[in-house]
Amino acid sequence: MIDMGHIKIILSSMSCLHTQMKQGLEREGGTGTAAAGTPPDGHRPLQPLRGDNRHYLPLWNNEDPYGDVWVPDRPPVQVDVDVSKLTNLGHLEMTWRSRVHFHPLLVRILHKSRLRYYGKPEKKMEMPYQAYFEVADGSGMMSMVLWNSLCPEWYHSMKVGTVLLLAKYAIKSSYPFKTHPTPGDSQMKRFATIEICLNVRDPPTEISIIPEEMVKPEWGLPEVKYRFITRSELDDLPHNHSCDVIGLVTFVGRAERARKREHSEDFWLYRWAHAIDGTSDQPFILELFATSQPDVFERIHPMTYLVCTQMRVMTENPSRTVYLTTSNESQIFITGWHKGQPYTKDAKVKNFIQWTKSQSEADQIKKTVIGGYYPFPRPPDSFLKYCKNNEVESVLKPIGEIGKEIEDLHYREHKRIAVQGIISAIRYISCSNAAEEASGGELVQVWCVKVNAKAAMIVIRMENFANEFRIYVHSNTGCQCKTLPVCFPKPGNQAGLVLMNNIAETEESGRTCGSWQSDLWAQVKDKLLNYFHHSKIFPESIPCKFDYVHKDLLMQQYNLHAAVHQPVEARTDKNINEFKSANGLGYYEVTVLGINHDIAIDVAFLPLFSPDNPHLFQLEDIQNDTLLSCMSCISACQQKATNSGGLGDTFPLSDEIVKAAKELDGKHVICILDMCHLGDDKVEVFLNKIYKTVEPGVLDPV
Repeated sequence: MIDMGHIKIILSSMSCLHTQMKQGLEREGGTGTAAAGTPPDGHRPLQPLRGDNRHYLPLWNNEDPYGDVWVPDRPPVQVDVDVSKLTNLGHLEMTWRSRVHFHPLLVRILHKSRLRYYGKPEKKMEMPYQAYFEVADGSGMMSMVLWNSLCPEWYHSMKVGTVLLLAKYAIKSSYPFKTHPTPGDSQMKRFATIEICLNVRDPPTEISIIPEEMVKPEWGLPEVKYRFITRSELDDLPHNHSCDVIGLVTFVGRAERARKREHSEDFWLYRWAHAIDGTSDQPFILELFATSQPDVFERIHPMTYLVCTQMRVMTENPSRTVYLTTSNESQIFITGWHKGQPYTKDAKVKNFIQWTKSQSEADQIKKTVIGGYYPFPRPPDSFLKYCKNNEVESVLKPIGEIGKEIEDLHYREHKRIAVQGIISAIRYISCSNAAEEASGGELVQVWCVKVNAKAAMIVIRMENFANEFRIYVHSNTGCQCKTLPVCFPKPGNQAGLVLMNNIAETEESGRTCGSWQSDLWAQVKDKLLNYFHHSKIFPESIPCKFDYVHKDLLMQQYNLHAAVHQPVEARTDKNINEFKSANGLGYYEVTVLGINHDIAIDVAFLPLFSPDNPHLFQLEDIQNDTLLSCMSCISACQQKATNSGGLGDTFPLSDEIVKAAKELDGKHVICILDMCHLGDDKVEVFLNKIYKTVEPGVLDPV
């Protein structure tokens, strides 16, 4: 889906298309005969696409650098450092107003921000980027700004820990609204009134990277220090506390996008991850926004060692579960990127490495999950809290507008909205059905009958095989589960028909073991003006057990469409549907009827549960929501059936679910929906939370 805000930019680019065609347009990797990543001889590196206004057209977000114009690494150079000609940061702060030219500086980078893109269609900027760094010498720490065309030339080379020799730089008053990292050394003095500016002209800054082996102790440059914490320490930290963490990744979610502001066409790119460090049975829950490190961000997978710096503790969140989120100065590193990083000397990092050596890789990989819908953070336990930072008019949408909301979604955009309606029907779709529905297959048929007042259930499940119908009779009484396969010849299909005709009706009106509907729904469902069907789930919706052999395919599946061309030989023919689901269960289709009874929508509810890793999905977070809590919980019998290979996917609606649904029968509720555009015509809509309108602080507009 094309971002509409780019249409004007694309049109303005057409005027220079003729000139570009004369010069020749290159795709990354050169022509079809050139080796991937190697431009043909005599061709200039791939430049960002620009129009008359020299405006860079980004892909999925504005923070990640792509293309040959971004120099990967500039090698250190042999430089003679004349200490007698240097100045220091403290002296600069005292004398900068009285000088035009400044002596060279020798500093170490302590912190690095993500790139900031500030291009506008009406601005004539060739490379509208900036990046902030915090640099230090023996006198203290100061901000340094890399501007415009120097960003693609130097950004990748300026790493945390790098020592720089700077000459012909500029000094100006600090920008008052920028973020500041928390220094690892709390005693270090910060010079916050001015900042160093590195420009391509006026004046043209001279930058040299000093090899670490040439750095002399007498220069007095501070070492990079960190604020690593363990998972056992996290729960005692205050909100917004800054820290660094290291852990073994047990879960990584799919990459998604969120608008930076409502109606804006600038997007944040983010994903969720879990990591463990052996100090607690709970994982770190990490909200990872893109940090201008696309090579790392796209390669996060289970079983890698993940380091995240300058993370912020989020305790004041609706879900009541502590998690960590990236800041503007966060950096992330995974296995393969740790060598040479300053944090490898940290004591807690060394302790973590020692712990990993005591762990069984085979045991840990059983607990790993990748991708799928992830409903975190949960909405708060009251709608009043949900609306605290939003105007109700902007978050509470009529069901009739959902079609427009879905139409306006961009690729992999996640959006959470609230709609008012009436819970009118619930249908359980088994694990087999869910997999086949996601892949476009024909649904397996399941019938159920309640045989006595003690809720003993018989589930008849018919599977259509090539030469026969197989009918499984699944008896569930208390915690005793028995499965009896009975095979019938396929011709005539009489067995299934006879069986269906002889199944007794359930004692409860409107209920079979796999579905429930209200009396109101039975009266109005054939008279609706509009009925939106958005309960379908897709392979990208379902969390998968991680398979290390096929990690590249799984990472590709749950990342965005590639920003760099991938040659055919780098792909695989294995189908995503062949991977095992993480929870082994099915999902629910929930029908929400509009308050005027003339419109309805089907949405999905996915009861996320991982028997191998019970801490993966925080089921206890569904506060004050009896129906969804019942739908999320799994009885001991069903767990036993699933874990033993029985008919865990023939999962009748429990009496608790039906009771909770009946308590909402005919009542107006507010449903929190999570929507995500998965590409092509695939849009998932999941039910995340139900609020009763009789709760304090929830106003019923009718």
